[in-house]
Amino acid sequence: MKVLVTGAAGFIGSFTASRFLGRGDEVVGLDNLNDYYDVTLKTARLERLQRQPRFRFVRMELADQARIAELFAREKFQRVVHLGAQAGVRHSLQDPHSYINSNVVGTLNILEGCRHHGVEHLVYASSSSVYGASTKMPFSVHEPASHPLSLYAASKRATELMAHNYSALFKLPTTGLRFFTVYGPWGRPDMALFLFARAIIEGRPIEVFNQGHHTRDFTYVEDIVEGIVRVTDRVPGPDPAWNSANPDPASSTAPYRLYNIGSNRPIELLRYIEVLEHCLGRKAERIMKPLQIGDVPDTYADVDELIADIGYKPDTPIEVGVRNFVEWFKGYYGYG
Repeated sequence: MKVLVTGAAGFIGSFTASRFLGRGDEVVGLDNLNDYYDVTLKTARLERLQRQPRFRFVRMELADQARIAELFAREKFQRVVHLGAQAGVRHSLQDPHSYINSNVVGTLNILEGCRHHGVEHLVYASSSSVYGASTKMPFSVHEPASHPLSLYAASKRATELMAHNYSALFKLPTTGLRFFTVYGPWGRPDMALFLFARAIIEGRPIEVFNQGHHTRDFTYVEDIVEGIVRVTDRVPGPDPAWNSANPDPASSTAPYRLYNIGSNRPIELLRYIEVLEHCLGRKAERIMKPLQIGDVPDTYADVDELIADIGYKPDTPIEVGVRNFVEWFKGYYGYG
């Protein structure tokens, strides 16, 4: 297949592009290489992809309507995996406009490109943050996600609603994937595991929010990517059981689906830190702080639909995933 992967220089995007290339697909990778975090890390991810002959990189803004339209017209993609976005819950409090431009306007441009150029299936990244104020665990795609607690979460929920609109009006098959706390090698420097590892190695204290008692459904990056690729291969159709009198948010009479991708094993942050300390061979000095504005106390993914429809469930334990991260982190940054 010929696949467009947006956010190809990003954490999940680079792994996803590599996975498609590894099985013989042609991949066009799109990224704007913005400076939200260290651009050298993004270029290092890209360099790994550019060693493979079926990969081409395009530097482009998702919000650039004309250039995105030209790209779709020229390339004639069969599938699109839309992972490019402005990430970060806390950053959305400081720079809200970037989230609308990238996540909402950018997704609209991708939807338009898919609509007008015969794309067989659009798979796009959403987030567990859309569940927001809900405390009904585990989080289920069959429950409404109508109370997001950050603009980042609201922008991701907006992309789900936009995708449904295009599926319903134009019969464009779309699948949204709600990712749960992705971690692993080549991760983002603004994420907790990255920040904790660097501080512990350098002998600095770590800030532990909510006194470390919130839980996260930590999901290893290669498990996420396996789910993305499997979902991309399964083009959704209308749900024959969908009932307008009792509408299921996860499906539709249109070719539309939503899935959670998570480990289905919530882990307390304090346990996550303990595993990291063990892998580094050092104890952390901890500064305990309250829960940050925009954060949710707990996440826990119901993945029954992913198992039933796709035949897949993430299964990498944090002991393995954190160890793999630490080995990469120490090697990449030259910590002995």
